[in-house]
Amino acid sequence: MTITQILTLIVGSTLLYASPLIFTALGGTFSERSGVVNVGLEGIMVVGSFASIVFNLECAESFGAATPWIGLLVGGIAGLLFAIIHAIATVNLRADHVISGTVLNLIAPALCVVLTRLLYEDKGQTDIITESFGLFSFPILEDIPVIGPIFFKNTYVVAYIAILVACVSWFILFKTRFGLRLRAVGEYPQAADTLGIHVSSMKYYAVLLSGFLGGIGGAVVSQSITRNFSAATIAGQGFMAMAAMIFGKWNPIGAMFSSLFFGLAQSLSIVGTAIPVISDIPSIYLKITPYIVTIIVLVLFIGKSEAPAAIGKNYIKSK
Repeated sequence: MTITQILTLIVGSTLLYASPLIFTALGGTFSERSGVVNVGLEGIMVVGSFASIVFNLECAESFGAATPWIGLLVGGIAGLLFAIIHAIATVNLRADHVISGTVLNLIAPALCVVLTRLLYEDKGQTDIITESFGLFSFPILEDIPVIGPIFFKNTYVVAYIAILVACVSWFILFKTRFGLRLRAVGEYPQAADTLGIHVSSMKYYAVLLSGFLGGIGGAVVSQSITRNFSAATIAGQGFMAMAAMIFGKWNPIGAMFSSLFFGLAQSLSIVGTAIPVISDIPSIYLKITPYIVTIIVLVLFIGKSEAPAAIGKNYIKSK
């Protein structure tokens, strides 16, 4: 195997596994920039993956190749609707953010598995979908020597969309009035309120946006990696996305690069046996690598990263 072939294998797999983490980490960034901790990203991804798979299975004959793309939106909308619970609990009822997010993580797998059994003849998992995100080659770019075959030939276009969304998210957060208000609410809600910014509304927008992006992240997993839904479809990726968000210091671009790093860690467990340098490492070690990396990152960086000043604090207007 040549170096170009090895790099093509690693880059393609990394992009595939990083794309759901990018979407979900961006969602978490919006939420926590507004001051609302969202540890429920795992549950939101589960709901998004379930909804997209059900849509894909039921509507593939009608929409054909467009089914997985519409499934992304369906997963995003399902995640948004599920995130409303977190918004109501934290913004209206002033519940503890961590407890509310944990409840989402507990409800989602149980709810979706029960619905799967009800919809698919008491089975614990759905059937395999026939319409999934296939490989795509970028015209002209695929012909660039060396770089073209590695990055732009037979690759996953949804990963490039995730990268584009990360850039757009950075622009929204740091270059628009909406982003300035969102960050102000997460840093100094009292001052933002004094300036006429509706604090509760901004927090709602951020949490719902995190639900939409987290749902899309779950839909990417089920429609490009597992191609079905079961209780093990997400398997901790929501928590990896949270780690990527912290590692990226609540910055969309940082979250994107962190997600690519975690995507690389995940991909090695899949393609490692085909890479000469690491093919002799027992597969069990490669499989647990992403989780060990997540723990190490959280231990090393959670104390050093500077979170928004008002994160996790419920805002009471009269105070």
